[in-house]
Amino acid sequence: MNEDTGSSPSTGRRLGGVVGGFIGLICMSAVAGLLVTVAVTPALALSGMTATNTINMFENLPGYIALEQLSQKSNIYARQTDGTPVLMASFYQQNRVEVGSDAISPFVKDAVVSSEDPRFLEHGGIDLQGTISGAVSTFAGGGTRGGSSITQQYVKNVLVQKCEAMQDQEASRECYVSATEISASRKLKEMRLAIGMEKEYSKDDILRGYLNITGFGGTVYGIEAAANYYFNTNALNLTLPQAASLVAIVNNPVRYQLDRPASEFNGAASGYAANKQRRDYILREMLTYDKITQEEHDEAVATVIEPVITPPSTGCQTAGDNAFFCDYVTRVLKTDATFGADEDARAANIRLGGYDVYTSLDLDVQGAAVATMNSNVPKTYAAGDLGGVITSVQVGTGRVLAMTQSKDYSQDPAVLATGANYTSLNYNTDKNMGGSSGFQPGSTYKVFTLAQWLSDGHALGERVDSARKANWGTFSDRCLGPQNYNSQGWNPRNDSLSETGAHYSALQSTINSYNTGFIGMAKRLDLCDIKERAESFGVHRADGDPLKQSAATVIGTNEIAPLTMAVAFAGIANNGVTCSPIVIDQIIGANGEERPIPQSTCETSVQPSVAAGMTYAMQRVMTSGTARASYWATSPRVPMIAKTGTTDSGADTWMTGASSKVATVAGVVSLTGKLSQRSLRFASGRVSEARHRMWPDVMDVANAKYGGDAFAEPTSEVINGVPVSVPDVRGMQLSQAKATIQRAGFRFAHGGVITSDMPEGTVVRSDPSRSAFKGSTVTVFTSSGVPEVVPEPSPTPDAPAPDAPAEAPGAPPGG
Repeated sequence: MNEDTGSSPSTGRRLGGVVGGFIGLICMSAVAGLLVTVAVTPALALSGMTATNTINMFENLPGYIALEQLSQKSNIYARQTDGTPVLMASFYQQNRVEVGSDAISPFVKDAVVSSEDPRFLEHGGIDLQGTISGAVSTFAGGGTRGGSSITQQYVKNVLVQKCEAMQDQEASRECYVSATEISASRKLKEMRLAIGMEKEYSKDDILRGYLNITGFGGTVYGIEAAANYYFNTNALNLTLPQAASLVAIVNNPVRYQLDRPASEFNGAASGYAANKQRRDYILREMLTYDKITQEEHDEAVATVIEPVITPPSTGCQTAGDNAFFCDYVTRVLKTDATFGADEDARAANIRLGGYDVYTSLDLDVQGAAVATMNSNVPKTYAAGDLGGVITSVQVGTGRVLAMTQSKDYSQDPAVLATGANYTSLNYNTDKNMGGSSGFQPGSTYKVFTLAQWLSDGHALGERVDSARKANWGTFSDRCLGPQNYNSQGWNPRNDSLSETGAHYSALQSTINSYNTGFIGMAKRLDLCDIKERAESFGVHRADGDPLKQSAATVIGTNEIAPLTMAVAFAGIANNGVTCSPIVIDQIIGANGEERPIPQSTCETSVQPSVAAGMTYAMQRVMTSGTARASYWATSPRVPMIAKTGTTDSGADTWMTGASSKVATVAGVVSLTGKLSQRSLRFASGRVSEARHRMWPDVMDVANAKYGGDAFAEPTSEVINGVPVSVPDVRGMQLSQAKATIQRAGFRFAHGGVITSDMPEGTVVRSDPSRSAFKGSTVTVFTSSGVPEVVPEPSPTPDAPAPDAPAEAPGAPPGG
C-alpha cells in the first residue's frame, strides 16, 4: 500500500545523489529500453542482477494469476413461514461480503484511484512514474516501499489470500512470507503478474476486485463489510467523507481504522484524528484530479468523522434463543462429508466459503418451545442441577423443527465461569455433536420391546407373567448368550406398589407402563433382537458406545440423546419408516449457486402392520394412560401417540410423543448426580409434571400449523392374535401338562379335580380344548381316579296289553 506522503521522507542522503546514482544504474543496463517498456527497470536496478539473467528470470516468471473465490463470511438463517430469512449467526475468518461494481459508490472508486494510483486508467499494470518514485525512495532508504499500482496491490492481496486459504499452517506461513517479503525478486514477480492481469481483466473488474479483497482493519475485509462495520451502511450509499475515511484505512489499517480512536501507532496519534488527516489528503487528491468540486471538497473536509461501529454477528452466541440449534448446525457443517473431504477442509469452507445456510428451524414451533421452557424450568435451581430439554422433528422428513434447553449458550471459558446458567453442551444431541453423554430415557424406551413383540407375531392382547419376583430366570440373547437372572438380586417393581398384576397383557403394560409386564414380554423374546429393533429406529447411545443389552435395558437404562428419541418416535408415527435428522434445507454458495446438502435417509424399522399396532397402543397411552395429562392439555387435539418415562428415583422425567406430522420430546433431567424430582417444585409447579406443561405448549403450535391425520387401524390379529391349536394334554400329569401348555404360549390354570375313571391326578380335559389366542388361559381339570356312578333308571308302569281296549275319553279311571 502507498504511504501517506505529505512530505518527502528524510533518509540521510541528498535527493540529487540518490537520483544520480539511480540513473547511473539504469544507464548501465544494456536492455534499458526493453525493461522500461515493461516498467521493471527500477526493480532490476535495485536487484544487482545482470541484465541478461534478469530478463531470463522475468520471462520465466508466471505471467498470469487466476482469481479465485475470496474468503467471505458464511451466514446461518432460519426462515419465517412466508419464507423471509432471519439471520441467526455468521462465521468468518475474514469479514467480507463481495459485491459487484454497481454496488460500490463512485466516491469510493474515485477516492482509491486519486490517492493510490492516479494513472490507473492509463497504464498497463505498472505505473512507471510511480514505480521510479518508489524505487528512489527504496534506494535511498534500503528497502522497497510505495510506488505500487492498484493492479500490483491487487496481485499482492490475491497472493496473500491464496496463502491464507491453505489448510497446512506451516505451508500457509511460508507462503505468506514469500508473498510479502521486501525484496526485488518479489517485486519483479508482482510486476509480471500485474501485467498479465491487465491483459486478462478489464480495469473495472480489477478495481472491483481490489475493493473487495483489501483489508480495512482487524478482520474487516472488502468495502461492503467496511461500510457495514464502520458506518452501518452499504458500499453503494457511502457519502463522500465516509468513502474517503474508509479508503484512508487501506493505506495503513492499524493506524487509520476507526474503532480505536485512542490508540497509539509508532508514537503518533491515531484513530479519528489520524484518519481525518489521511482522509483530507484523499479529498485534496480527488479535487486535484477533478473527481469532486471545490464545494464538495470543502463540505467533506468540514464533516466530523462519526463512525457507527456495528460489529457483525459472529458465532452461535449471537443466535440468542436459537444458539444450541445453531451450534448443532455448525457441527453438521464440520462433520458431514458433503462439505469437504476432512474436518480441516470443512472448517475452512465454513470460514471462507461465503455460504448462506438456510436451516430447518421452524420459528413458530421453536418460539413455543423457548417460551414454555423459560416459563417452566429455571436456568439455575437451588435444590440441585436440573435442566430442561425440548426437541421437535418433522415426521417423514427428519427435519429438526425446534431445539432448546434451560441454559444459556457460550463456548467462552470466561463466560462459562460466570454462572451455572451457562453451558457449552447441547443436551439434546450426541456427545460428538456438541452434546452430553446422554440421559436414560426410562420407560419411553419400552416402545422398542413393543415393536419386537409385535414383529415376532405376538399380539397386544397376549398376556405374560408380570408378577414381581427376584428370580426372573434366563433371558435369551443370540448375540451375547443366555443371560441368567436367577441369583442377581434384580427385583424391579412397577412405579406404583399397587400395580401387582400377575399377568398383564402387552396393551395393558403399554398403557400403564408396567415394568414387570415389559420384562415378562422380553422373557418371551430375544434381548439382542430388542436391541437391534431399537437400532432400526436410529437409536444409539449418545456417548458413541454400542447399545447395552440386558433385561434392565428393556426399561430404559441406556443413555440416549433427546433428539435420537424424537427421531425414533417420528419413525413410529411414519408407519414404521424412520428418517435420519437433518437441519439444513438449502445452501447458496458465494457464486449464487445451490450447493449439495446432507439428505435424510429413510429406512423401514417395522412393517406397517406392526406400526399400526404400536400406534394403537400408544394412542391409548395418551387418552387413558400415563400421558393423559399432556393429551387433555393439548389444543387443538389431533390423533397423537406417546410414551412417558421416569428413571430410577425420579431423576429424569420424559414426555415423548407425536402426531402424524410432528414428534416432540420434552423432559427435565438431572445434570449432575441423581436428584429425585418427586417431591420438588419449580415456580411453575411440580418438577415431575413440568414435562406435561411443556409438551402441550409445543404441540399446540405444531398441531395448529401442521395438523395431524388418523393413524392406521391395526388388524384383529395384531390386537388379539391368531388362534393357535391348544396342545392335547389329556392323560398327562399336572406338571407335564402345565409345562406343555406354557411352552405353547398359553397361561396355565388348574380348574380342579373332577370324577373320572382315568388315573388319579391325570388331566381329563382342558378348556378351551381346540384353539385359543396366545397368552390366553387354558384351564385343565384332573381326575379323581373314581369313576362317576351312574344311578339305575327308575322303573316305569306296565304298559296296557296290546289287545286291551283304550279307555274312552272322559271315562273314570279303571279300578
